[in-house]
Amino acid sequence: MVATALFMEQLDSTIVNTAIPSMAESLQVTPLSLKAVVTSYVLSLAVAIPVSGWMADRFGTRRVFMSAITIFTIASILCGLSVNSPMLVASRLLQGFGAAMMMPVGRLAIVRTFPKSELLAAMNFVIIPALIGPLLGPTVGGLIVHWMTWREIFFVNVPVGIAALYLANKHMPDYRNEDARPLDFIGLVLFGTGVALLSWLLEVFGEHRLDVTSMSVLLFIACSLLAAYVWHAREAAYPLLRIALFKVRTFRVSVMGGFITRIGVGGLPFLLPLLYQLGLGLPAWQSGLLMMPSAAAAMFMKFISARVLARFGYRQVLTVNTVLIGITISLFSFVQQGTPIYVIVMISLCLGFFNSLQFSSMNTIAYADVEGNDSSMASTIASSMQQLSVSFGLAAGSLITGWYLGDVPQSNRIALTAALHYAFLTLAVMTVLSSITFWSLRKSDGESISKGSVKEA
Repeated sequence: MVATALFMEQLDSTIVNTAIPSMAESLQVTPLSLKAVVTSYVLSLAVAIPVSGWMADRFGTRRVFMSAITIFTIASILCGLSVNSPMLVASRLLQGFGAAMMMPVGRLAIVRTFPKSELLAAMNFVIIPALIGPLLGPTVGGLIVHWMTWREIFFVNVPVGIAALYLANKHMPDYRNEDARPLDFIGLVLFGTGVALLSWLLEVFGEHRLDVTSMSVLLFIACSLLAAYVWHAREAAYPLLRIALFKVRTFRVSVMGGFITRIGVGGLPFLLPLLYQLGLGLPAWQSGLLMMPSAAAAMFMKFISARVLARFGYRQVLTVNTVLIGITISLFSFVQQGTPIYVIVMISLCLGFFNSLQFSSMNTIAYADVEGNDSSMASTIASSMQQLSVSFGLAAGSLITGWYLGDVPQSNRIALTAALHYAFLTLAVMTVLSSITFWSLRKSDGESISKGSVKEA
């Protein structure tokens, strides 16, 4: 049931990325400017996810989960009916709000249902069916855009949403906390406003909508709001996100290390379709097919990730695998017109293989030393930082590409391809450097999950 919801979310995300060039042509805007369609969705997730844990404790996982699916499905219909870019962005914000309650609550139900020794297998079981979304998304999106219009891609969510509602009504456990903490309104305003302003600044920075002074002032305000939240969270009895959880080493490394790593890889889902369609001149359906190997390799890795972690441990896997991801990203800088398709497929297979192992490792070690009564808060913080890093990654990928492109029109295929190549190299370096964050793990960290042994926090 949780996998069905994740399938819908992943399907929507990958379909939208493939359709960005067609959307840009239809709405008469530049492709890079449409990153707002992607970042607004992820930004909405990052801002709204902190409330999901409180809502699940207060109203129950079943009610919140079903409401989230309903909002997501309705917002998908509104996206398909959008007549301009601002309406599409607004609909994506609503869609992100639904997803913000959907996946953290589903993950929370899994964490509360399974013991730590079974958590890795349970998470992988959920993610394997959900990876069908990225597997089908680029192909389905490419075919829809090729034979119909981009608007139909959002209507695919409607039957999936109805199926998810049916399953949730029958099977979703109704976990709730009878002594639910009060909602931290002050923390929500400080954190949500700071994150929203910071992400908006990242989006408009490369488009020169504001002068340097205004940008600097707004950046200072955003950082001040986030700093004020940190101060508030330390003093509040029931903070929105409890900073004290970062004292748990495995949780801290998972969240902070994962944040930096995802910034490096977060821009790829947006940049690769641009490389394939605008740089190589491939039609949307062929671009979609080239995104499939990565998802297929990710599914395969889910079957062996538990054995890899049990054999080598979290520290060694995360440190080495992060470097391998960076090297793989750098290989896309060699892809150009005339590059054999099988070479692109092999690079995509490697990327999906390493990414899958990375995310399985980061997503599960976060709960290795977290007490059961803190699982709701841990899930909320981890989900918030994960989505925020994806938002920053998308903005960073577009910003770096735009910086390398300079004043050259995006219609210049040679210049755009060169800018994308430099962007891939830059993201690769960022990803390799992020491996340093995992060095602070101990060899035995995460064994309560990978080997089923009990370890005190």
